[in-house]
Amino acid sequence: MIKSIKRIKLILFTIIISFGVMSFINVWAGFTPSPPALNAKNIKRKGTIILQFENYVGEEVPVILDTSVGYFNKFNQPYTISKLKYYIGNIYLKRKDGTKTPFSYDNYFLVDEENNASKKIESDAIIEDEYTSISFSIGVDSLHNCSGAQSGALDPMNGMFWAWNTGYIFFKLEGNSPVSQSPGKLLEFHIGGYKEPNNCLRTVTFDFNNKNFDPDNKGTRVIKIRADVSKVFNSTTKIDFSKISSITDYHNATMIADNYKDMFSVISIDDK
Repeated sequence: MIKSIKRIKLILFTIIISFGVMSFINVWAGFTPSPPALNAKNIKRKGTIILQFENYVGEEVPVILDTSVGYFNKFNQPYTISKLKYYIGNIYLKRKDGTKTPFSYDNYFLVDEENNASKKIESDAIIEDEYTSISFSIGVDSLHNCSGAQSGALDPMNGMFWAWNTGYIFFKLEGNSPVSQSPGKLLEFHIGGYKEPNNCLRTVTFDFNNKNFDPDNKGTRVIKIRADVSKVFNSTTKIDFSKISSITDYHNATMIADNYKDMFSVISIDDK
């Protein structure tokens, strides 16, 4: 009889405990914790940086396509420009601590003299920090060269894709010169290639020169960049149009790439 009573008490105790546990679980399941209070110091603000590319021949003469007014190289050889395009990509901002952050999740931008809108590259998602410099590449890296035809700036319809070697033209300049030995006195410089020793990808960096950018204090920064096309022919290597008027493969391409690396300079850095 005593054993039966103890067994009954044990069963009742187990039922009570089980009921209590289930009630606690149900209450907890319906509980939604309050979000932590926002601390203004922890909110990362975002600012805007605009890269404005302006194409020149020399420091003061703007590029004008299909004009009868010619430009002159270091050999005093006249030439005109009918087409000018180049890829800008892998844009990075360098923080004060030396680390880097991407300017944009769009890897590549095609600057086309015929399209004024293409000369303005903008990112409105620059996270609050103190940035000391900006860098970008001229050309397309090996990964995107090996990914076949793509969209956006890398769409083959932009006329910057070599079907014959499944790669991109990094820099394209076409025009004419009376000293050219090519048919129709044509100048034709289609520069590309990502494999060594013919890699034409080049990178340039511009310091903010004590004008560090912090979106918390400056909402928008406009960086005007001069692309001096004359440097393509007059920098490290001087190009004589009577001898070299056309480069459309890897032969001599790196020579032009070493030149176009030097064509960029900062006109101004302004904060709004």
